[in-house]
Amino acid sequence: MLDIKFIRDNLADVKEALARKGYALDDKQFLALDESRKTALTQAQTLQAEKKKASKQIGMLIGQGMTPDEAKAKVMGGIDEDISKAEIAAKDAEAALKELMLGIPNVPHADVPAGADEDDNVEVLKWGTPGTFSFEPKDHVDLGEPFGLNFDAGALVAGSRFAVMSGKIARLHRAITQFMLDTHTEEHGYEETYVPYLVNRQALEGTGQLPKFEEDLFRIPQAQGDKDLYLIPTAEVPVTNLLRDAVNDTALPVKKVAHTPCFRSEAGSYGRDTRGMIRQHQFDKVELVQFVHADQSDAALEELTSHAEAILQKLELPYRKVILCGGDLGFSAAKTYDLEVWLPGQQKYREISSCSTFGDYQARRMQARWRNPATGKPELLHTLNGSGLAVGRTLVAILENYQQADGSIRIPAALQPYMGGLEVICA
Repeated sequence: MLDIKFIRDNLADVKEALARKGYALDDKQFLALDESRKTALTQAQTLQAEKKKASKQIGMLIGQGMTPDEAKAKVMGGIDEDISKAEIAAKDAEAALKELMLGIPNVPHADVPAGADEDDNVEVLKWGTPGTFSFEPKDHVDLGEPFGLNFDAGALVAGSRFAVMSGKIARLHRAITQFMLDTHTEEHGYEETYVPYLVNRQALEGTGQLPKFEEDLFRIPQAQGDKDLYLIPTAEVPVTNLLRDAVNDTALPVKKVAHTPCFRSEAGSYGRDTRGMIRQHQFDKVELVQFVHADQSDAALEELTSHAEAILQKLELPYRKVILCGGDLGFSAAKTYDLEVWLPGQQKYREISSCSTFGDYQARRMQARWRNPATGKPELLHTLNGSGLAVGRTLVAILENYQQADGSIRIPAALQPYMGGLEVICA
């Protein structure tokens, strides 16, 4: 959530910056709701002051011989009813303004290039050279089937866009996950964290998935009287919310890594990537989250992105790094790098990680703070996260980049210790 004072003081600049994200800020609505809230609060406070003054007059009248009820009726009149109405009006105005504020996206960083969609993203670098094959390379669906990748079984037990993995594919998937966790904890300084796969609405509001993206989530209705829960779309939600409504007194940065399944309805993506594992309702991801000082967030984004890149480099997978343009930038993000891995089966680069800084946008929604030792006062944290990496898409990249003419798959050297020394998997 943006700072309401910042919007008031920089309304024209905020409106212009948000337009780079394709968001049209209704400044008239904002000003009207803000003024309505201030007017209602002022009226309620004025009436409370009048009531306090009237209470003294009641005491004087009682001293002059009136009964308490007579004195109250003479002085108070309908002031209690007026106060109640004013407080309700103030509460309604506050709620309306909060609803508007929750729907306003984060302002893009100054470094974010202009553009309408992914075609306008700017390439920062390429790493590695896509391999050449003496045969027509297959995609991961055909390559994975002999090793236990089964989409028909997924459809049987759940529906479309689910997969079942067995045998060698399941082991390779697990090996990828363990390799990522070990690298991030042992080499990059993250603390491994296990979190719930179900979260409450407040958690999703805190990181910005709600209220805007409700249709993208799987909601789990609870028993009567209980609040509904949601399956997590990413570990970002539970991990970032661990510091919600708290003042962190430990040293910064706080760096956490979590492996979880992720669940997304993929609303609005019908007809896109229907073949294979690229766009599933359930997939695994290793997520990196950092909490830092305000003056460290730019450097932290570079560091966090390099940690995701390190996984691709260790696996020797060609990739490119792009900075997202304003029109492709996420709702809560101020700046994002996407890492796109080369897939020979598609002959194109596909996203495998998004690494973002959010400034204090999420922290303000969550009231996640740290105590500045210089002042002793709480200040908002800056939050960052990124995939380190999406496990299923990494599996896809390995199958396609390490395929051989006979259909076997070479195991990247970095993963061989996690596969019991196996160098090649064969049907």
